[in-house]
Amino acid sequence: MFKPMIWALTTLAILGLGACSSAPPARSDDVARLAAQIQALGPEVDPEEAQRAARVTYAYTAQLAQDYQITDSPLIHNAKVNKGLRPRGLCWHWAEDIERRLKQENFRTLTLHRAIANADNPFRIDHSTAIISRRGDSMYDGVVLDPWRYGGVLFWSPLREDTRYDWVPRDIVLEKRRQEQLAELNAVAVN
Repeated sequence: MFKPMIWALTTLAILGLGACSSAPPARSDDVARLAAQIQALGPEVDPEEAQRAARVTYAYTAQLAQDYQITDSPLIHNAKVNKGLRPRGLCWHWAEDIERRLKQENFRTLTLHRAIANADNPFRIDHSTAIISRRGDSMYDGVVLDPWRYGGVLFWSPLREDTRYDWVPRDIVLEKRRQEQLAELNAVAVN
């Protein structure tokens, strides 16, 4: 009796949280606005590369939404992926696929980063994203490219203005996890 009640409460919580993630309305100038934001990263950014990055990001987000069979809010879709009902669509899938696609463009004036939020928060799930910046800049100077947040509708924002998440470089998060696992293994070996 206890397990079904926990399952029901968890399902209600997921449904409730999923309803909170409504996407902003699409605008006809979305690609142009993202291109302008990327171009604004600095005078060294090639305008053609900024335009191409924006165009590819929007087009590939739409393609991935179809490939991933997105029909629900992000958290509901996550549950379907974790149960094997959908092929992909977890946040790290989006980040990995967007990063991989944009790297194919061989940008000269732009670079890509990966970041994770909530890694140290036991009350929230980890969230991964891709970030684009001017070549040589840190991810903190870049633009978050997050198609997971609104279930296949691209969210983007300068990282410093994205107050919903506290982004940390992916390499730092993964290294910390590796060190924690190593410490656990060492503790087991000692005992």
